[in-house]
Amino acid sequence: MSSEIDRMNIAPSTANTGYSPGFGNDFETEALPGALPQGRNSPQKCAYGLYAEQLSGTPFTAPRGKNERTWCYRIRPSVKHVARFQRINIPHWKSAPNIIEDITSLGQYRWDPIPHSSDALTFISGMHTISTAGDVNLQEGMASHVYLANTSMQNDYFYSADSELLIVPQEGRLRFYTELGLIDLEPQEIAIIPRGLVYRVEVTEGPARGFVCENYGQKFDLPNRGPIGANCLANPRDFKTPVAAFEDRDTNSTVTVKWCGQFHQCQIDHSPLDVVAWHGNYAPCKYDLRTFSPVGAILFDHPDPSIFTVLTAPSHTEGTANIDFVLFRDRWMVAENTFRPPWYHKNIMSELMGNIHGIYDAKPQGFIPGGISLHNMMLPHGPDKNAFERASNEAMEPHYLANTMSFMFETRFPQHLTGYAAQQAPMQEDYADCWVDLVKHFKAPE
Repeated sequence: MSSEIDRMNIAPSTANTGYSPGFGNDFETEALPGALPQGRNSPQKCAYGLYAEQLSGTPFTAPRGKNERTWCYRIRPSVKHVARFQRINIPHWKSAPNIIEDITSLGQYRWDPIPHSSDALTFISGMHTISTAGDVNLQEGMASHVYLANTSMQNDYFYSADSELLIVPQEGRLRFYTELGLIDLEPQEIAIIPRGLVYRVEVTEGPARGFVCENYGQKFDLPNRGPIGANCLANPRDFKTPVAAFEDRDTNSTVTVKWCGQFHQCQIDHSPLDVVAWHGNYAPCKYDLRTFSPVGAILFDHPDPSIFTVLTAPSHTEGTANIDFVLFRDRWMVAENTFRPPWYHKNIMSELMGNIHGIYDAKPQGFIPGGISLHNMMLPHGPDKNAFERASNEAMEPHYLANTMSFMFETRFPQHLTGYAAQQAPMQEDYADCWVDLVKHFKAPE
């Protein structure tokens, strides 16, 4: 591990922390003293012979509070990090629209964990798409994936022009070497990699498996809290953005780009991770899900699950998300005379759920760590019989729900199954039967 760190240059003043706190902040960081210009963005000559370059995540004319850009001071400009492209295929990574005529996406589905492979798989080549929604060409919607990784990307680099990636590890540990710094990631943490940012991924403890939400639309943001106020849920200070680190290596390297759902690859003779200093607000970050502070009912009834929203990617319709990332972690259940698990419902949002660890209270059997479920828009779902009977008859005492962490990728678009999800992934064929033995309790007055 130390040899990998040695391959990047890290400023001694920031090597101990590695991160700056805050969400959406305007950061500044340099890996060499004096590399970051002061009082200007594009001096006639940059320190150390660096090139000034801007990476924009929004149109130049976006409103000030939404405008995202980062100025990079790098060894070579990015035009030197690409060459003639050739189309390649990453077999299990699909983009929307990906509607397959003979696959029925209308249904309640659940899968066991995707098994690890004996094949050499990197974070990119081991990406397996479960569902797609919207249209990548219209920059709306999302895709959900499971990654399997047992091999590090040594001189292989990647960026997506289509989307930002929200990464949710479930097993193993990863290190993301990005243009703007290093991110170490483990289960119960998440990372956000912005669109257009170049990186490679090392497997520091493997094999690794996890979930990915590929966001085609507007960037993830913290949700408006409304009457909740300024505190709880995910607090901005708990998000961590890496400090500057760079590679100065002349070696044959491969750069792969995802663009409009297609994959293109080129060869260069150096590392593209050569940003020595940067400042701005368009950057990767990580977040520890164990710092999420749930809120809930303290008297009676069950709030809407929107109170568990960690991040939201808004759509053009106010209050209707392109994607919500929702977390169900350990918490106290104290509501009186209340059915405490999630109630039966159907709504306009399509819900893909994953289990990071432990037991989910509404599905205590069959939904194991690494597993996935999909309840598409306007399809009813809710607790199975055992969960219903237990919750209907349990003593109304404070109960600590421990050893649980599940999440949801929720979107306003229908999620269409891929061929892999429908035909190759370990689908639980009998999942929809979990409601068959629900019985009628109704008794009409005589």
